Amino acid sequence: MSLPDFQVLRPRTNAEAVELLARHAGDIRIIAGGTDLVPSMRQKLFTPKFVLDIRAIAELNGIRESAAGLSIGAMTTLAAIERHPAIRKNYSVLREATITVASPVIRNMATLGGNICLDTRCLWYNQSLAWRKSCGFCIKKDGNLCHVAPGGTKCWAAFSADTPPALLCLGAQLEILSPQGVRIVPLQDLYSGAGEAPLKLASTDLLAAIHLPAASSGLHGAYKKLRIRGSIDYPLAGVAVTFRNGAGNPTANSIMKDVRVAITAVNPAPLLVREAAKQLEGKPFGEATAELAGELAGELAAKSARPLTTSALTPEYRKEMVRVLAKRALLSLA
Repeated sequence: MSLPDFQVLRPRTNAEAVELLARHAGDIRIIAGGTDLVPSMRQKLFTPKFVLDIRAIAELNGIRESAAGLSIGAMTTLAAIERHPAIRKNYSVLREATITVASPVIRNMATLGGNICLDTRCLWYNQSLAWRKSCGFCIKKDGNLCHVAPGGTKCWAAFSADTPPALLCLGAQLEILSPQGVRIVPLQDLYSGAGEAPLKLASTDLLAAIHLPAASSGLHGAYKKLRIRGSIDYPLAGVAVTFRNGAGNPTANSIMKDVRVAITAVNPAPLLVREAAKQLEGKPFGEATAELAGELAGELAAKSARPLTTSALTPEYRKEMVRVLAKRALLSLA
């Protein structure tokens, strides 16, 4: 499949990038690693007149440590995040989520900002133009019906990125640039919950950085995902869990504090499962209780999930696997 015609713009500063976004608003797409945008353009899911290549903007790249925490430029590759010593030591749940993305080759190109801003996915959407035309266009692109929920007026395409649940558990905030200036927003406020337009970003907005608070002592976390193949594939369900206790690995004598559970790939947006975290808060952790805690987290997370037939696996299986993945994530920390 060939790419549509477009003009590439290459700004060298954030200010120049924002100015170009404003000048060509509605006709422009940002490209970073290109690992998702380019295939989507080949499928004619996006046909912009202009593509804004932000790879030359040094301000958008790199990981910076400070007393306040960690700032990660939106152009930082997943491979760089995977290797960074501060992330390996203090934000291990993010590293664990990062290394599950695609393959090493793709992680050398894909960026954290791109993964956060990933478009939602569906069997009826992520296809060639000829395929979609023959089956009938859907709400998300060129049509007015949903094939997975016939008669419905809502798009249920699933948000299928791995890093956002880990970042939600870590309390990530986003630095977004626009012609109006700079704003800082919690990561969860980025997502609309609408499959056809999953991001609350204007066409003139530029995601500049991801800010993580200073790592708290005794923070533990894990991420587990369901996919058809052991590599490459997007998640069909994913669960991140974090909690804090004393230093060292959790034991039966340690108490789980500041518990957070987040899920991905079963809704049009990643979700913090607040009720599961509330139920787990203050419980002792160890071999005897990890399975029970995992079952509780999985049960409550599964109630929050609404997977439909947007992927190759059945909704029932994916929903049950949310429970299993939450349990596995907690048990892996014992």
